[in-house]
Amino acid sequence: MAQGATILGCSGSTLSASEASFFREADPFGFIVFDRNLEDHDQILHLCESLRDCVGRDAPILIDQEGGRVQRLRPPLATQWLPPLDDVKRYGANAPRAMYLRYRIIADELMHLGIDANCAPMVDIASDETHEFLKNRCYSNDLQSVVEIGQAVAGGLIDGGVLPVLKHIPGHGRAVSDSHLDLPIVDTNDELLRQNDFAAFAALNDLPMGMTAHITYSAFDDRPATLSSKMMGLIRADIGFDGLIMTDDITMKALAGSLAELSRLSIDAGCDVVLHCNGDMGEMQEVVEASGTMNAAAIRRGEAALATRHTPDPVDISHLHAQLEALANEAGNDA
Repeated sequence: MAQGATILGCSGSTLSASEASFFREADPFGFIVFDRNLEDHDQILHLCESLRDCVGRDAPILIDQEGGRVQRLRPPLATQWLPPLDDVKRYGANAPRAMYLRYRIIADELMHLGIDANCAPMVDIASDETHEFLKNRCYSNDLQSVVEIGQAVAGGLIDGGVLPVLKHIPGHGRAVSDSHLDLPIVDTNDELLRQNDFAAFAALNDLPMGMTAHITYSAFDDRPATLSSKMMGLIRADIGFDGLIMTDDITMKALAGSLAELSRLSIDAGCDVVLHCNGDMGEMQEVVEASGTMNAAAIRRGEAALATRHTPDPVDISHLHAQLEALANEAGNDA
């Protein structure tokens, strides 16, 4: 059976027999884990092993481990981090190096648990109007700073053996509503979007994976980017991103329609795989059936993404934490 064009979640900390059977048949490209799936070190390792056993291969297992509010793993399983924007401000001129170290530590913590992909960097550019659900997850309101820090975040993850997932393509920073609840509509003209918001993603277009934005950019289309062949074409041709593109969670309220319809439209628009997060069996069945299997281009991109995984060089994590503390002290002395 061809590989399914999905990334799926599971309902709890262990797989039920019905989940295992379903995943075996659906054969998703990968999996994603959330708080509900994460209890302790041994349990997480076993869950990751069980998920991979279902599909009979080293499938990627994703997580959202940004820091701050969007941090699925917390002490004692992982370091507690400030929201990204708070840390960027705290480190000042040292922010790129500090964010590299931060995500190199995160990568080490994830790898020890069997998790090998992180939904970061997030290179959405903040503004005064950016909705609060997103704002302190951004790195800056300045294009150059966002690019520099985004590259550092990606570098820390890659050096630690973890796949970075660039988000939210082609830019979520101008959204004044929460796409978990409503569809944001951005009316900014195309020239400014290309020069600023889209340019941040063009600068990181060599990353292996990316996640769409559930946002309508009225200068280009009246459909959300996830469902828009025009926007997917722009992401591929103009932004130049040739990595594997996954949707943001297909159940978010920004998208109107049945899950089957939304899944089909996403694939038809040019997304490679559909992300479904909540582990609801009935919903997953609907998404899997509608998404179908990965096409030849998606398979190529998926294989290329997975080929970037590697066993990282050993690192002294305590030394990296000490470097972070030194950078914070230096920034404080310069303030």
